[in-house]
Amino acid sequence: MRILNARQSAANLRCTVLTCTVVEIACCTTTDQRRSATVVTDHAPPLRAEFFISAARFAQCPNDDEPEVAFVGRSNAGKSSVLNRLAGKHALARVSRTPGRTQLINMFTVLSGGRLVDLPGYGYAAAPHAVRERWQDELDQYLNARNNLTGLVLVADVRHPLKPLDLALARWSGEAVLPLLLLLNKSDKLKHGARQNALLMAQRTVGEYPLVQVQLFSAHDALGLDEATVVVCGWLKKSPPDAPPESTDEHDDRA
Repeated sequence: MRILNARQSAANLRCTVLTCTVVEIACCTTTDQRRSATVVTDHAPPLRAEFFISAARFAQCPNDDEPEVAFVGRSNAGKSSVLNRLAGKHALARVSRTPGRTQLINMFTVLSGGRLVDLPGYGYAAAPHAVRERWQDELDQYLNARNNLTGLVLVADVRHPLKPLDLALARWSGEAVLPLLLLLNKSDKLKHGARQNALLMAQRTVGEYPLVQVQLFSAHDALGLDEATVVVCGWLKKSPPDAPPESTDEHDDRA
């Protein structure tokens, strides 16, 4: 398992989660009201996005400062389905019954500004070992060198404990000073008590990483949709970090 290195410019990132005004969660004052806020409606979703580009290599990613929020996770965690739910489009990111179909760095432009990035999944995938190794290399390059990355969404299956690579990403986010949202997807498959136990266990597991937020989510029935949208909207409104100043060792010899 690779240990991801913090990017040199990551220290300039602001770790404060901004509030998004598109979705008003504060008005939900009771448990029932907060629960009802996650029900799917016919209203236009706050994150309207359209396909922008697919890159087979990190070097093919656009060279600009548009804020990006990347989605990462194990190949069978439902990462693309989560992205589709947040964007309000069933077929924005390709979803397959066979894990590991996301083999490119897929970028989607959010109409209100910024981009969503669907990264290749890690772990189990229907691909040869050499191909999976190449995906891991591209993932490492993107995370460590993408200076306009303002937030990371880590999608995990709520029914299973966090894996070593999940924890490596949580640790890396702290080293890179990059906020991370851990979505425990497929929460609709568990009863309320089991969901809460899984949430508490995940919170304890990543409790030492202050930039990691954990919440329940379901791409199937939109559980936790509003809360996740608030976080992602805030990240998309952040300015990319400034490039670190160039160091100079030259001395002025003039009198």
